[in-house]
Amino acid sequence: MALTRRSALLALLAAACGRTGPRPKVVNGTKRLRESYGTTARQRGEWWVPAETGPLPLVVLVHGGYWRDSYDLTLEDAVAADLAGRGYLVWNVDYAPSNVPWPATLTDAAAAYDFAFRGAFSSRVDRSRVAVVGHSAGGHLALWLASRGRLPAGAPGAGDHVAPALAVPQAPVASFVNASRLRLGGGAVDALLGGTPSEVPDREQVADPLVLAPSGVRTVIVHGTSDDIVPISQSEDYLAVARECTLVKVAGGHFEHLDPTSEACAELRKALATL
Repeated sequence: MALTRRSALLALLAAACGRTGPRPKVVNGTKRLRESYGTTARQRGEWWVPAETGPLPLVVLVHGGYWRDSYDLTLEDAVAADLAGRGYLVWNVDYAPSNVPWPATLTDAAAAYDFAFRGAFSSRVDRSRVAVVGHSAGGHLALWLASRGRLPAGAPGAGDHVAPALAVPQAPVASFVNASRLRLGGGAVDALLGGTPSEVPDREQVADPLVLAPSGVRTVIVHGTSDDIVPISQSEDYLAVARECTLVKVAGGHFEHLDPTSEACAELRKALATL
């Protein structure tokens, strides 16, 4: 009993001193802290916290990779570092890949987004200046997160949440029927849904940004004109339906969105400057 009591007292002392849990790393004035929003390995994110004090504009950053398990949040490290260096609080998130049964990818994305308002640095968030940004499959999730207010009751991700003020999808998979027909990513949409849109129409109806458009959230899509991974027709399809949306076409292909020195990232920063 003495050992148990001593351990408990030490735990209480550590909590009182604010030393429980992992401590953030500090690199060039930017804090980095991994934090879990659930119990599985992929239910995690990383905070990138600038040196500035006071309430900060928040960017919830969602990586791409056609929802496959071989890609994770580290894809966005360079973009996260660049944005944090410019004064944005960044919550770079991971989520269940498409080989986890439906609807884990969507429910993880929603849970990761919502955790930004409860996590370690939530007190630093200016809730009036929240943007959701994502690349490729993460661009789909950014559009979907912006569209949660359009979801029917009981759908994955439906319910009360803090709506973003801005969505910036980069080369998003935004039109599921056409993406499935073209077999983009070797059938990535079908893998996410667990069937083609015509085979699982109930799932397509609550996961396809085009079906949910207009989202009601101001949206700036950035897409490369030479993108042969996610063709720009995906964004053009969405633009035809979403009234509050702007499409910014940039030179280049698919992966420039991950390079902070690119024109694509310059357009991302221009959009975020309007928060």
